[in-house]
Amino acid sequence: MRKSLKLCGMMLALCAFAVNAQEKPPLKLVITTPMPGFTGDFDHFGLDLKENRLFLAAEEHKTVEVFDLRSGERVHSIPGFGQPLMMIYLPESNQMIVTDGGDSAVHLVDCKKYKIIKTIKLGEGVDHGVFNPINKHYYVESGGGSGAPNHALAIIDTKSFKHVGDITGLPGSSNEGMVIDRAGKKLYVNLTDTAEVGVIDLASRQFVARWPLPDAREAHAIALDEPQRRLFTATRKPAKFIVFDTDSGKVVASLPCVGVNSDMSVDASRKRIYVTGSETASVFEQHDADHYEHIAEVPTAYRAKSSIFVPNLKRLFVAASGKGKPDAKLALHVYEAQ
Repeated sequence: MRKSLKLCGMMLALCAFAVNAQEKPPLKLVITTPMPGFTGDFDHFGLDLKENRLFLAAEEHKTVEVFDLRSGERVHSIPGFGQPLMMIYLPESNQMIVTDGGDSAVHLVDCKKYKIIKTIKLGEGVDHGVFNPINKHYYVESGGGSGAPNHALAIIDTKSFKHVGDITGLPGSSNEGMVIDRAGKKLYVNLTDTAEVGVIDLASRQFVARWPLPDAREAHAIALDEPQRRLFTATRKPAKFIVFDTDSGKVVASLPCVGVNSDMSVDASRKRIYVTGSETASVFEQHDADHYEHIAEVPTAYRAKSSIFVPNLKRLFVAASGKGKPDAKLALHVYEAQ
């Protein structure tokens, strides 16, 4: 009898192991495009769905690299930048606005001829940007710099490509990720120096709320889930995935995540959130507005912190950088959601 029970137990364990082995990982690597000759960090992506183009800021190379969205092949390089960091593609004009930390400027790029055609000089500390789909304004971090007590967001009218105003008084010398709601009324920003998420009313250009991070700081990645009225942010010290209720500003969930994170995407159809950092991508599953489960750490690459999820293709594009590691293999990695 004991032998029979023992045998049954072993069979059940083997069956469980087989089932687990057959489970699909949430992300499957399908394309790798090596980038020999590149060094340092890549920053953020831009997206052109109509022409199937993906743009990537190569900071130290001082270019914006262009990839075929479906094949992953690198097809062009746009030169002339000091330190490209972030961008927004404008499909109506086939142009793109790129923030340039090296030149303390924003550039307008002709995406047919692949060249810079106009430039607006701003103050020191140009970095992050976020696009308002309603008024077509692009809000660009500027006017700060090392040790500054506060900084501003320059407002760029993307239709005329003119600097039309500023949001001033953001605490600290800089901020990280920003996101705007679909109504174009509120801007959410990671205030790194004060360890808060700030909420700015875009009509009045004033703060309407500041939400403290729970025992964490250096928030980088940020995303919105408007149907559930939730804001997601990810910190580096320590590395945490944090969920805020956008009505109350209260934290409803906090889970460990990948370190050196920079970007985050919401996969609404699968109720997942992808956070990318160095070596892995953290994958979280949303059970409901207040409950989240960490379901996987998908291996990626060294400093593979920059990413963008394209729902139409069910693919997560991840840039593997090389800052601080001379032998790092810089590349574009493409993962398919399963």
